[in-house]
Amino acid sequence: MRELDRTDFDLLALLQNDARTPNKELARRVGLAPSTCLGRVRHLEERGAFEGFHARVDPHVLGVGLQALVGVRLTKHTRDVVEAFQQHAVSLREVVGVWHVSGARDFLVHVVLRDADHLRDFAMDAFTSWAHIDSIETSMVFSHTHRTAWPNLNES
Repeated sequence: MRELDRTDFDLLALLQNDARTPNKELARRVGLAPSTCLGRVRHLEERGAFEGFHARVDPHVLGVGLQALVGVRLTKHTRDVVEAFQQHAVSLREVVGVWHVSGARDFLVHVVLRDADHLRDFAMDAFTSWAHIDSIETSMVFSHTHRTAWPNLNES
């Protein structure tokens, strides 16, 4: 397969910001014929450049009144325990993100909840009762901002 070029990276940037951009508009913005642009996007898709296409939904519409990051320290760090915790965490409906990290905590888990009571019950039922958890530390999220597009670190 051919390497990605500047046009491919431009298409990736545009689609990250709005995956619903019509092909004609994409083609116009990157300076290609619509048929060529469609072929480029299909090639990127076949190559696995896209992990999926998503709609961001206002959390409040879904009953989310509170978000928190839960730092988790395990008692054991064997591959089996680490993988089992990851599977356990992502199986919980309140969990929207799991990061295996270095430092004082082994995992950061992003959870969404109705309120503080829900957070307390969730922490007790989902984490502190799990066999290999040494400790948890919870930080409530006051605000959250993120980029819609990842930077292209291939260019200087």
